[in-house]
Amino acid sequence: MQLESVTVRRMTLPMLTPFTTSFGTQTHRDLLIVEAHSGRVTGYGECVALAEPLYSEETTSTCALVIQDYILPRLQGLEISHPREVSAALSPLKRNNMAKAAVEGAIWDLWAKRENQSLAQSFGGTKDAVEVGLSIGIKPTDADLIDTVGAAVDAGYKRIKIKIAPGRDLQMMRAVRAEFPDAVLMADANSAYTMADLELFQALDELDLLMVEQPLAHDDIVDHRHLQAAIRTPVCLDESIHSAEDARQAIELGSCRIINIKIGRVGGIAESLKIEQLCRQHGIDVWCGGMLETGIGRAHNVAIASLEGFTLPGDTAPSARYWAEDIIEPEVTMDDGVVAVPTAPGLGFSVKQQLLDELTVSSFSTDWR
Repeated sequence: MQLESVTVRRMTLPMLTPFTTSFGTQTHRDLLIVEAHSGRVTGYGECVALAEPLYSEETTSTCALVIQDYILPRLQGLEISHPREVSAALSPLKRNNMAKAAVEGAIWDLWAKRENQSLAQSFGGTKDAVEVGLSIGIKPTDADLIDTVGAAVDAGYKRIKIKIAPGRDLQMMRAVRAEFPDAVLMADANSAYTMADLELFQALDELDLLMVEQPLAHDDIVDHRHLQAAIRTPVCLDESIHSAEDARQAIELGSCRIINIKIGRVGGIAESLKIEQLCRQHGIDVWCGGMLETGIGRAHNVAIASLEGFTLPGDTAPSARYWAEDIIEPEVTMDDGVVAVPTAPGLGFSVKQQLLDELTVSSFSTDWR
């Protein structure tokens, strides 16, 4: 298979409700959609970088630049027999993982469609449905949070992730646990704490949480080792893991018991598959984190979560949780806390091309025909 052209679209989607973490509040999603074309077939990928370098060093603008100036030139004329070759071709480029993943994802979708396989099949997925967790941003009051958690419990979500930050942590989580003694809860700190907060995390042990996600610095593995040794609650690493090599080091050090695999954060599907296999070999639980994706990115997440090693519910909530109208049809829906894994070729969903055109604020294309 040879790429004939690639189009990169920038678009802004308003979110149904603001989403607040320890590093800020999002009311709109600024993102890139990548279209890879070969013959009459189009594959779609999504860049999950944020508009500002708050979650990682990448942004929507830097990803657009890197894709146009550095990634696409390396793919010109490349004969692709399997999408894994894209990851290998881009490996000389340091980091810029979200930019790489957006392009690789589009090519993987394109290849799967040409092979008449679903993405899950092409990844080696074994499940026909995946359990769904919900991520809840920081709320202004405990009452607001309890109402939101209650609605999530009633809706059937299998796991509820609650964002925490200094000043909105232990007492808030205690209030939620008191109200929902049997709910599967976890806390996500998004790197907001240090080892000076050890007593806080030891106190969180009393709440029987599924995990505490990325409590310490975004690039740390060593201090997480000391934290995990000092608390009972499993530590989950997110921002610290950018590759299978990072995962290997974290496992060897004992820095975590769980790893959150985000396709964009680790540089694409091929690297995600390596991490899943590594974790499965070492008995490390894995789940698929979300970055407030549209249906395109969400479809990739559902497919990757169908792998055997993804043992915990992921952030694959229905489209209607975030968007008034998603850019795929049918939209992602949930039934009794699970999402069905599509079996149609590629994404398994149709992209609303007209809506995509309407939402596009800028674009660029490379045509090699």
